[in-house]
Amino acid sequence: MKAKDISGQAPGGKRTILAEALPLDTPFVVQIFPVYACNFKCNYCVFSVDKGKRGFISDKRVMDFELYKKCVDDIALFSKKLKTLRFVGIGEPLLHKNIADMVKYAVSKDIANRVEILTNASLLTPKLSDSLISAGLSRLVVSLQGTTKEEYQKICGINIDFDNFIENLRYFFNNKGKIQVYIKIIDYALEDKEDRQKFYKLFGDICDVIAIEHVVPIHQCVDYKNLLKKKGALLTQFGLPMSEVEICPQPFFTLQINPDGKVVPCYSFEYPEIMGDCNNQSVYEIWNGRQFQQFRYKMFDGIKTACEVCAKCNIIKYRLFPEDILNKHAKRLKRFYKPKE
Repeated sequence: MKAKDISGQAPGGKRTILAEALPLDTPFVVQIFPVYACNFKCNYCVFSVDKGKRGFISDKRVMDFELYKKCVDDIALFSKKLKTLRFVGIGEPLLHKNIADMVKYAVSKDIANRVEILTNASLLTPKLSDSLISAGLSRLVVSLQGTTKEEYQKICGINIDFDNFIENLRYFFNNKGKIQVYIKIIDYALEDKEDRQKFYKLFGDICDVIAIEHVVPIHQCVDYKNLLKKKGALLTQFGLPMSEVEICPQPFFTLQINPDGKVVPCYSFEYPEIMGDCNNQSVYEIWNGRQFQQFRYKMFDGIKTACEVCAKCNIIKYRLFPEDILNKHAKRLKRFYKPKE
């Protein structure tokens, strides 16, 4: 196997000690959520439940390309480049007809050190691969759901041409240039040790890094009782030891722009608060605005009192990295976020 196995590690590589970097005048990460739709219905995901049970997600299904360009232009106003501009969200980014143009525009504006897409890759064709490669994509993150077409049918409810799927991934990898390809799979999609070895054999030579992650109960509307392989295991999605979360770090280093232009402060699927609207505000203004500052200021009193959504949220509990823990730094940092009168 040529790929580096990063199971049990932070998938983005070495992380900054967040407490030492705050406050940030420029977010580390901006997530672009281009499409609220998916061609899969994975049984551990919100798309496996009725739309009415998911709560509010977005007023629009697809982000307008002109709104997207405005957001990128806004991001260019920050004093530094983002560490990462990431296309992800609640859905499949490759469903957006302008996804390659989105990548190209962000790269042309030089707003981020890395531009990446997180995808199930089922829509990745040689033509689309050529477009994404020429657009200047930095990293392709592929989330797999099995090592056979039967497993895909069981988990996602779709009939995939598995051999063609692998060949399309191989085409991308063979023509990618400097782009990093990261392929990962969840433990739930692997039957046993033999299946794990099959995963590495099938995909270990068509990616740069590879990993097995864990299904974790992050969606309140999904029943996980029969999905969790390691019942009671104190591991995060990335295979790291669980830590006590008193302060959610996400609002301090990231934001997400939804298809309708609304900005949320984290990766939660139940939004704690809408921080602004890119249709009539700039991303720069929202990041530095009073509402976002108030939310961060309140977070230093703890997630249990920040708001009802934060108090119930499992996302950060199962996705926390040690470098992001702020528990011991609240008193020192809180003064930086007191909203101006």
